[in-house]
Amino acid sequence: MNYHLFELINAAAGQNDQVDDVFEWAAVWLIYVLGVAAAVPLLGGLRRARPAVVRVAAVLGVAFVTGQLLAAVSTEVRPFQTHSVHQLIPHDPGPSLPSDHATAAFAVAFAVGAFLSWRWGVALSVLAVVIGFARIWTGVHYPADVLVGALVAAGAVSVVDAGGRAYDRWARRRPPSAATGH
Repeated sequence: MNYHLFELINAAAGQNDQVDDVFEWAAVWLIYVLGVAAAVPLLGGLRRARPAVVRVAAVLGVAFVTGQLLAAVSTEVRPFQTHSVHQLIPHDPGPSLPSDHATAAFAVAFAVGAFLSWRWGVALSVLAVVIGFARIWTGVHYPADVLVGALVAAGAVSVVDAGGRAYDRWARRRPPSAATGH
């Protein structure tokens, strides 16, 4: 199913230079646009709610570590290593699962949506979907690689949210003298 869906998407690549150019750009550069766009709610969060910004950063950290661990144990290699594909962007061979681009994009989108602004989270999620689709179109990832990246991101948000809530409960129960050091 994963390869079949990959074939359906990637088979359209190489048919139209203008469309390919858009997806090539999105596969490589759209993640930077997403990062710049995420700066808007993040900078607003620094002024309003620093703990939320810390939680967004923590989600990125948890997602990165989880993605690296999954890649280390994954036997899934990139589509161009085992199949004849339309590979539109250069990429080194190696583990395909999960997509680092998708993991990072969804982690930022979901974390901003969960901790800062659901509207920004939705907008960033749309960009993350485009990035993931572009990574498939250009022949460097399977659909499951992108899906697992999104699931890793969602899991990281859940872990950080649960940890943040536990910390908040602990901080409210702490005696005032513990907070001031007296």
